[in-house]
Amino acid sequence: MTREEMLAYCLGKPGAWLDRPWEGDEVVKVGSRIFAFLGAPDGTARVGVKCGPTREIADEWLHRFPADARPMPYVGRSGWNALDLGGDIPDDELVEAVDGSYQAVVAKLPRRERPA
Repeated sequence: MTREEMLAYCLGKPGAWLDRPWEGDEVVKVGSRIFAFLGAPDGTARVGVKCGPTREIADEWLHRFPADARPMPYVGRSGWNALDLGGDIPDDELVEAVDGSYQAVVAKLPRRERPA
């Protein structure tokens, strides 16, 4: 899966929109919250997603894909991982990870910010 394909998939989620909160970095949000970090368009092709409610649960990805998954800086302790695109992680599992991150973020949004 390419970065462009992942971005298109993320933006296809209900209520999803592209934001650039930091110079050169792109994220996809639903409501006011990020559910996917994509980084710089010319950087390494990866997606940062919420992989579990705790670091221990998110660590499953690190054990299964040690070369292509790592805790995200700053937010990794909260269950966020960076998953490389185009590596050993199958595309369907990347999509499932994005779906899970989206659902976890939507569940925490105030009702007024949730997509219809």
